[in-house]
Amino acid sequence: MRMTHRRLERGIRYVVLAVVCAFILLPLMWAGVSSLKPLDEVYTFPPSFSLSDLQWTNYREAFTRLPVARFLGNSLFITGVSVIGAVLTSSMAGYVLARVRFRGRSLCFLLVVISMLIPAQVLLVPRFLLYDLLGWVNTYKPLIVPAWLGGGAFNIFLFRQFFRTIPPELEDAAILDGATMWQTYWHVMLPVARPAAVAATMLSFVYHWQDFLDPLIYLSDFMTFPISLGLRMYQSMAGTWANLLMATSLIALVPVVIVFFLCERHVMRGLGVVGNRLTEPA
Repeated sequence: MRMTHRRLERGIRYVVLAVVCAFILLPLMWAGVSSLKPLDEVYTFPPSFSLSDLQWTNYREAFTRLPVARFLGNSLFITGVSVIGAVLTSSMAGYVLARVRFRGRSLCFLLVVISMLIPAQVLLVPRFLLYDLLGWVNTYKPLIVPAWLGGGAFNIFLFRQFFRTIPPELEDAAILDGATMWQTYWHVMLPVARPAAVAATMLSFVYHWQDFLDPLIYLSDFMTFPISLGLRMYQSMAGTWANLLMATSLIALVPVVIVFFLCERHVMRGLGVVGNRLTEPA
């Protein structure tokens, strides 16, 4: 009787999960079908998932109607350089906050946590005035340089929490062998913190790849647009090329999916450390 009850609970759980997954995947399925339809059939109501008369030429037209390859290249450059800077500098800051004792360390960590609570929109005007004064408007510097100046408050928080889980004996052994602080960080602590580094890499990649607001504010030449802004160009005064928009959106989704499957083994372990250490004192 008990085994039957457990099987029933498990079956109900699987059915609920299957329904939830179907609702989550439904918009993606509709986008995939719409990307292969003529434009007039995309706007039919109720929406149709019919796969008759597929137009694979929509993907080729999406690349010829707008410079999609250029947009993808711009996004890869911005995202790649930003991710390297974000992971490197946030791991440095996290290591200092976790291992180096100095006056005001707790206050610095408190400021990092508080900065995560500030909406990004609050800083739009002062940041624009600063970058305009520096002559960085209509360049990639406002999109890349901030990632090299700390890498984001959450990434610092993530690395700090992970470094605190590493036994201090590992660091003491490196110091006894004559390693400097930089050598200890680079050769000992950072390799051990690979799960946190992978999690920070994936989060930073997704953030910079899909960032729309900052490129919209700082870039004006459409040949410098990332793919997030390029998708917006499929909307015009004459209407929206919805089928081409869906095709390009699916293409833009491919790098994110690849990065996720490459990183997902370490992501949950890296993020799990944050939850396990939240209650510990600074």
